[in-house]
Amino acid sequence: MEILKEKIQALSASYYSEIQSIRRHFHQHPELSMQEHKTSGFIQQKLREYGIGFQAGIADTGIAAHIQGKKAGTRMIALRADMDALPITEANNLPYTSVNTGVMHACGHDAHMASLLGAAKILQNTREHWGGSIRLIFQPSEESYPGGASLMIGEGVLKNPVPAGIFGQHVAPQIEAGKVGIRKGIYMASTDEVYLTVKGKGGHAATPHLCIDPVLIASHIVVALQQIVSRNNTPWIPTVLSFGRIIGEGRMNVIPDEVRLDGTIRTFNEEWRAEAHQKIRTIAQGLAVSMGGNCEVEIKEGYPFLKNDEILSQNFRQFASSYLGEENIVNLDLSMTAEDFAFYSQQIPACFYRLGTRNEQAGITSNVHTPTFNIDEKALETGMGLMAWIAINELARYI
Repeated sequence: MEILKEKIQALSASYYSEIQSIRRHFHQHPELSMQEHKTSGFIQQKLREYGIGFQAGIADTGIAAHIQGKKAGTRMIALRADMDALPITEANNLPYTSVNTGVMHACGHDAHMASLLGAAKILQNTREHWGGSIRLIFQPSEESYPGGASLMIGEGVLKNPVPAGIFGQHVAPQIEAGKVGIRKGIYMASTDEVYLTVKGKGGHAATPHLCIDPVLIASHIVVALQQIVSRNNTPWIPTVLSFGRIIGEGRMNVIPDEVRLDGTIRTFNEEWRAEAHQKIRTIAQGLAVSMGGNCEVEIKEGYPFLKNDEILSQNFRQFASSYLGEENIVNLDLSMTAEDFAFYSQQIPACFYRLGTRNEQAGITSNVHTPTFNIDEKALETGMGLMAWIAINELARYI
């Protein structure tokens, strides 16, 4: 395998300029969730150039491509990249800054797609060295509920045959370029949206005794709901309940009729997740009624928690260490952020890892989901080669 590793590293270096150009194309022409039509068309064009067969139109803009190794082997491994951008106006001054006003690849999905296309080209040109097959999943709408992963799964992307495992790669601006991060077991939180509408009776702010003040009720509800995390939840299950939006259409001297609150709850246990939802309803509605008003509660269930398969993650660490060196593998902490890759992890063994993209000397330090986000593009060379190396080595376990 040492000769194959050197070949993959050499191909990654030789393909770098092309993959960098592809990433810049994606970055300059971002598309929002479920609108990735031109992005999908560009990917299809590249797959045709590489001689790789594919099925398009899965969940509208999604693509599943297939590469067959020439050695014996019947197992399949899947690799996934997401395609959508965010509704953010880019503040970078780059030759490839987004030309679509108000839309930006601020979460690195441009790098994910480019890396997977680079891996695809490497895998296609090393087929004589490995057996089995590899499915390349280009997925829409990671950023928007219900998530393109669930839609593609619903349309059979994990069937005929069922992959033995799936790997997903995501940029990490906290990790230096050239390094990768991994955590086995539970890694990323479930995420649900919480919408409360507190109803009372409005009136003049100078006569509160004639009103049922929904602002006051909403304030008590926000404070009271924190006991769900601090007093109802076991300390061994990390949980976050936050409200980021409160709207009361009153004035400095006007008490409104209602107040709307938008928040999120995130955790790592499905039983507790359901219990917490019920406690939100009970506390919010009960408290509102006790103060003379009422509260409508809507909870939209989002992505489940993401669990990295123990064996697959252990294998990833071993393979990544052999490719990059043990000193370039970072241990990750639990993350309260969410990812719809979690849907794959609920179906088959899955491993979601982080690709370092930070370069402090070059000033590339901005976090994802910010208008100044960018990556050290040398990470693309690491990303494409590592994806190919991981897939080949995982397949080799079954031969």
